[in-house]
Amino acid sequence: MPAATKDAVLGSAVDLAREVAIGLAEDPSDVGEYLGLVVEGERLVSHRFASAARGYRGWEWTVTVARVPRGRTATVCEAELLPGPDAVLGQAWLPWSERIRPGDIGPGDVLPFKADDPRLEPGWTPTGDPELDDVAIDELALARVRVLSPQGRDEAAERWYRGPHGPTSAGSLASAAACGSCGFLVPIQGSLGTVFGVCANQWSPDDGTVVSVDHGCGAHSETDSEAPPTDWPAADPLIDELSLELVNLAQSAAQAAPQASAPEETIDAPVTDDAVEATVDDDTVDAPVEVDAVDATEADVAEPVDEPDTAPEPDAPVDPDAAAADQPAARPDPEP
Repeated sequence: MPAATKDAVLGSAVDLAREVAIGLAEDPSDVGEYLGLVVEGERLVSHRFASAARGYRGWEWTVTVARVPRGRTATVCEAELLPGPDAVLGQAWLPWSERIRPGDIGPGDVLPFKADDPRLEPGWTPTGDPELDDVAIDELALARVRVLSPQGRDEAAERWYRGPHGPTSAGSLASAAACGSCGFLVPIQGSLGTVFGVCANQWSPDDGTVVSVDHGCGAHSETDSEAPPTDWPAADPLIDELSLELVNLAQSAAQAAPQASAPEETIDAPVTDDAVEATVDDDTVDAPVEVDAVDATEADVAEPVDEPDTAPEPDAPVDPDAAAADQPAARPDPEP
């Protein structure tokens, strides 16, 4: 078939094509500037005009003209509004079975039966043997007409793992620990249980859903959060003015004061209200003291006494008058 070439008669039929486009449009202003022509075949040319109609940005008014061999008059074959390279188009048409998306099934909606669903395969069919059927039905739970096929299992695992409950979600990337170490993860049976489990934490955003073992959230059973600093000012100290604490001042002073060390030679002196009689041995002095109150300290009482140069012999008799003369005179009683 020879290649199509430009036709002078059809190429000059621009005014005819514009009149047809204006007659096809609802408003004459909807037909815009001339965009050129396209040679569709031998003696077949399409003229294009920009669409100015609202909602049809990027569309083109297309008018196709033709002529008979050796003819000098252009004839309109068809005229229509077609999308251009920048036109806004809707989604391609899909049958209802391919148009359903997760969440489209509402209460009361029922899907029609699909006998050749590749996600399913025939399940267990009772054989009539009680022993074989009991094991299959009670222990293996195979008493279903159809069960999940390997393709259906792989599609579910891929969908769950790449979904919002897998390891790539925003909450999982921000979590400190994975679900595999969480106490709220309930494992599931079968080959899917090696990768997935069910979350049983009511505070988790994934409660009651299937999550991967490497998924995570902020409600992990073994994590804790630091207490945030408070914006409230610190309270003033509270002074308790109702409670009383009894303190023994005499005992406290006695514990605080250092104990005075007594000299090697001590004085045994019984103290009475009228006088203090000091009795000394060989190295002490006997001196009666008449006082109403004894306020002398241990340092005053323990003051050393000058010893005589010569001590009396132990066997020599002692004259009472001479001993009395040697003693100092008693001090008068102080005024009351």
